[in-house]
Amino acid sequence: MSEDEYRAIREGKRDALSALGLNPYEVRTPPRKPNGVLREEFDAAEKTATEENPAVLKDCAIAGRVLANRKMGKKAIFLDVYDGSGKLQVYMNEKGIGVQGMSIYENLDLGDFVWVKGDVQRTRTGEITLFASELRFLTKALGVPPLPREFTDEEGNKKSVDALTDSELRHRKRYLDLMVHGDVRERFVQRSTVVTTIRHYLEGEGFLEVETPMLHPVPGGARARPFITHHNTLHMNMYLRIAPELYLKRLLVGGFERVFEINRNFRNEGIDHTHNPEFTMLELYEAYADYERMMELTQGMIVAAAKALRGNDDLKFQWNGHQIELTPPFRRAKYADLFKEHVGFEMTDKDKVAAEAVKLGIDPKQDYWNTVNEILEHHVEPTLIQPTFLIDYPTAICPLTKSKPDNPDIAERFELFIGGVEFANAFSELNEPVEQLRRFEEQVELGKASQDVEAPKEVDYDYVEALEAGMPPAGGLGVGIDRLVMLLTGTDSIREVILFPHMRREHLNQQDASVQRARIAIESVLEELDSPELRKIEGFKQLHDRLAELVGHARVLLGDPKEETKQG
Repeated sequence: MSEDEYRAIREGKRDALSALGLNPYEVRTPPRKPNGVLREEFDAAEKTATEENPAVLKDCAIAGRVLANRKMGKKAIFLDVYDGSGKLQVYMNEKGIGVQGMSIYENLDLGDFVWVKGDVQRTRTGEITLFASELRFLTKALGVPPLPREFTDEEGNKKSVDALTDSELRHRKRYLDLMVHGDVRERFVQRSTVVTTIRHYLEGEGFLEVETPMLHPVPGGARARPFITHHNTLHMNMYLRIAPELYLKRLLVGGFERVFEINRNFRNEGIDHTHNPEFTMLELYEAYADYERMMELTQGMIVAAAKALRGNDDLKFQWNGHQIELTPPFRRAKYADLFKEHVGFEMTDKDKVAAEAVKLGIDPKQDYWNTVNEILEHHVEPTLIQPTFLIDYPTAICPLTKSKPDNPDIAERFELFIGGVEFANAFSELNEPVEQLRRFEEQVELGKASQDVEAPKEVDYDYVEALEAGMPPAGGLGVGIDRLVMLLTGTDSIREVILFPHMRREHLNQQDASVQRARIAIESVLEELDSPELRKIEGFKQLHDRLAELVGHARVLLGDPKEETKQG
């Protein structure tokens, strides 16, 4: 049968329930206990039970979704009823639930929600089961749930085939994914555990959780292309925040000494297995601290989250094709040392840097130190498998960071890498207003000269004014929550740890659909080319950037107003 035919059958059953005087979308649910609680109570009762007096829990009630319906002979019915705590088997027959209950059962489909009351005991096969004495209907599901298909193979073995394996469909219809895949539900429970553990860890360190604006008048705090919107009342463009940094540091100026925020950032950039334009970030700032203290906090939080997730002290995790050992202390390595070790020359050797940039296809228009950093990203970052604090970056690419007291060309900054992926970024925060203004203005000018779409387009003078009021010496830290959850749950794609990742629109009119198909065709080339292996090929980045430019032109031809504005 087609999906429409299945739906018509379910709609008929919905109407039949209404004809019986029942509400197929009940307003209130009678008292009940979670399945997991009943199972625990039954296990406890069995400890004092005997063969003559087996354990029984009288007059228990549950509610949940029916995901299995088995008839045994003419009278016996078994349902698998799921709630947020798991499954409980229900046994029913007409003698137990009566004529009214059987009328409800006859209009029951997989995916429907029911309330069931009865005694809980074990069946002869050992399954904890609720023997129903009352059945009530709660919600009719009109859609057919994508449940696993069970079958018996030629050798008589029972097997099942997952009916929901397409990753795009799972991400687009996450509610179905969660409904039928217990491991997916568990992953998001684990995500919550990670966030809660980090929050409690920081509170234990004396940090105050705060909320700062999502809409910024000036984008800042990181190098990224922002999403733009317009405030109609104020008649001004505003930007979804790319980082909360400058607002959090204003709080240090105001007298708060330890603050943190766990919230969304937005960056108008590509999507791959570790990047999503909307992502969750922890940022924190501590007065009278520096990047050494930030390393201590980073290490402590990650270890605490790992132990909370495991429930023990085992700190070995399989991720990204590697066994990761999170036992502290994490390795420390200097930026300049690893550059020379893996690239083969000093990062200050301009002729060799220029030659390597040509070899890797790096944009020759961008400034020198960003070129150095791209070379390091290519040669060094993929080698940082075990947790490594990459420390002491060039000051020229750290506009918000204090330089080392004995070397103004080196900044007190680190990034934490695990499995070849960046997990954290931290500084000894720059608090000198005159120097901050100079760096902001230099950053804007360099961005204009190199036509860098990620560089800031204007100076945040209000932030500079805040620094003039005096900000104490401080350390600051940002940690990518999504990537940390990926690591701790052994997940390869960021989409698997975000409940509702960004997807292309599914329902479009015919003209929009044609345009969308054309965009998909040209953009899919870039997505297919986005792999670590291909990035290692000489000249690949230059080819990739040229294709990205062609995609931008194609968008204009296909009527994307944002691209017309950008290019016009």
